[in-house]
Amino acid sequence: MATDQNVLKHIKDLSDEEHHLYEKGTLSDAEKDRLKAINVALDQYWDLLRQRRAKREFGQNPDEAEVRPPRIVENYEN
Repeated sequence: MATDQNVLKHIKDLSDEEHHLYEKGTLSDAEKDRLKAINVALDQYWDLLRQRRAKREFGQNPDEAEVRPPRIVENYEN
């Protein structure tokens, strides 16, 4: 079961990896693919955290929040 702290830790770990890749400068194709995957995962986990907080705010069980597929979270407008 995910908790907000677990989700935030996962976001931090992904963000740290993303920054490490950006700091390298020139990336291999595999690293570019990994960076894309990290960005999708970050969107998914930020979305999960927002879902958990919204459910809690409205008296629902935050543990019912689920990671949504990339096709959903990637289509959000910023």
